[in-house]
Amino acid sequence: MNLARPVVAMLVAALLAGCAATPVSGGSLQGDAAHPVRAEGWVETRLYFGLGPADAVGQGVSEQGWQSFLDAEVTPRFPDGLSVIDAYGQWQGKGQATPERLRSKMLVVDYPDTAANQAKVEAIRAAWKRRTGDTSVLRVTQPAEVSF
Repeated sequence: MNLARPVVAMLVAALLAGCAATPVSGGSLQGDAAHPVRAEGWVETRLYFGLGPADAVGQGVSEQGWQSFLDAEVTPRFPDGLSVIDAYGQWQGKGQATPERLRSKMLVVDYPDTAANQAKVEAIRAAWKRRTGDTSVLRVTQPAEVSF
């Protein structure tokens, strides 16, 4: 009988169980109110911005135009940090035969869930719609366990 297999399986199971039970550890930043070691009452918001047709790079918002928007509208509202991810998106409106395929940016921001911060997110969405004429900016907000 080969005992190596059951022993390896038990070790892997024990290691995985230890990982699942381990809480998020405290962060390494100290004394920075914007980046607490452990925070409660935070949320993560993802905003999806369509830049233009995926197959027509010259149409829509350029990288420079996106950067200008980020610098003018987003960074002043959330200067403590954010992430931008290049994305491909598509959606199909009512009555459309085929979906629109878009070059997109996904903005990810983690912040304390306050009315002031929620208003900042809505101001970013409104600014994009004014700037581009888009009718919507998809928003997904979820509770977040945050540690820096």
